[in-house]
Amino acid sequence: MKKRIMIIGPGQSGKSSISNVLNESDRPLKKTQDVIYGKNTIDTPGAYIENASMYKYLIATAQTASCVLILVDQSRPVEVYPPRFAKTFTCPVLGVITKMDLVPGNEDWSRRQLQKIGVYEPYFLISLLDNTGVKELKDYLFGKKESSEED
Repeated sequence: MKKRIMIIGPGQSGKSSISNVLNESDRPLKKTQDVIYGKNTIDTPGAYIENASMYKYLIATAQTASCVLILVDQSRPVEVYPPRFAKTFTCPVLGVITKMDLVPGNEDWSRRQLQKIGVYEPYFLISLLDNTGVKELKDYLFGKKESSEED
C-alpha cells in the first residue's frame, strides 16, 4: 500500500488546494464530503476536525499515511484542535500555516496554536496566491530534486 501525506484542517483552510499542489493536479475545489485519496495525499473533510466524534476517523485514516499535515488558517484565528491532538498520531506531524499573506503579523498566534496542538518545528508558511513556501514544503516532503543544469 502506498503511503500518502494526510492533510487535516478546518473547512476553508486550504486542504484541497494544498492537496492539488502536492498531487500536481487541478481537481476542482469544492467542499470535501469524504476522504479523497490522491496520488500523494489523503484529503480529509474539514468536518472531521470540527466535530470531536469524528476524530476516530482521522486517527484510523492516518494509519495509512507517511505523515500528517495539520493546517492552521492564519486568516481565521479560531481554535479548532484539542490540546496535544498531534500526539494521537503514530507518524510524523508537520504544521502548515495557510493564508499567511491575508493577515500579516498573525504568525505568532498561528505558531502558538501549533504548539498547543503538539506540533513543533518545522513549520511551513504557505500562500497559494503567489506560491510562497510551496517549494520548501515539497522539498521537505518529497526530498530535494537533483539540481537542474541551470543551477
